[in-house]
Amino acid sequence: MSFDLWTLGFQAVNVLVLVWLLHRFFWKPVAAMIAERQARSATLLNEAEATRAEADAALADLEATRAAIAVERDALLAAARKEAEATGAALIDAARAEAAALHDTAKAARVRAAAALKDAALEDAQDLAVTIARRLAARLDGAAIDAAFLGWLVQGLTDLSAADRKALSADSLEVISATPQDAAAQERIAAALSAALGTPATPSFRTDPALIAGHELHSPHFTLRNSWAADLDRIAAALKAADPEQKAGVTSDAA
Repeated sequence: MSFDLWTLGFQAVNVLVLVWLLHRFFWKPVAAMIAERQARSATLLNEAEATRAEADAALADLEATRAAIAVERDALLAAARKEAEATGAALIDAARAEAAALHDTAKAARVRAAAALKDAALEDAQDLAVTIARRLAARLDGAAIDAAFLGWLVQGLTDLSAADRKALSADSLEVISATPQDAAAQERIAAALSAALGTPATPSFRTDPALIAGHELHSPHFTLRNSWAADLDRIAAALKAADPEQKAGVTSDAA
C-alpha cells in the first residue's frame, strides 16, 4: 500500500480550511449567542430577585402598619370607654344623692333629669370619641387603614358557617367604605370577598364618611359592621346595658 504525499497534503489543507471556516462562521457566532442569552438570563434572574425582595419588604411594612393600627384602635376604644364610664358613674352618684333628699313628688322628675343628663354626657363622650377617631384616622396612612379593615372584614366572613357564606354569596352585596375606593381598590376588595366566600363576588360600592374608617358589607338579609363607628356604637350600647337603671327604667321609682 502506497501513499500519495500530494493527495495527503491537499486533504490536510482541506481539513484545516474546513476547521477554520467552522470556527469563523459557526462556532464563534453560536458561542456569542449562547453568552448573550446567558447574560440576559442572569439579568432577568437578578431583576426577579430584586422585585421579590421589594415585595417582601412591602409586605413586612404592611403587616407592621396593620399591627400599629390595631394597637392605636384598641387604645382609643379603651380611652373612650374609660371616660364614658367615669362620666356616667359620677353623674349617677350625684343624681342618687340628690334624689334621696327630695320629696316623693319631685323624685321622679329629678331622676328623669339625671337620666337625661347622663344620656347627654354619654352622647358627649361618644362625640368626643368620634372626634378623636377622625383625627387619628386623618394622621394615619389611609391605604394601610383600608388594608387593615379589609383583613378584619374577611376574617368576619371566614368566621361564618359554610351555610351562611353560601347563602350570602347568592345575595346582592354592597360594600360601604368610609373613604372613596378607586377601581384598583374595588378590585382588591372584590377579590378578597370572593376568596372568603369561595365564589366570585361582584359587590356594588358606596361611600359613607360617618363610618370614620373601615368597610361594611350589606345585603338584603345580612349586615357585617366593620368600622370605628360600629365599634364606638357597641361600646355605648354595652355601657347602657350595664346600667341597672337603664334595665329597670328610671321612672319606676316615681311616687
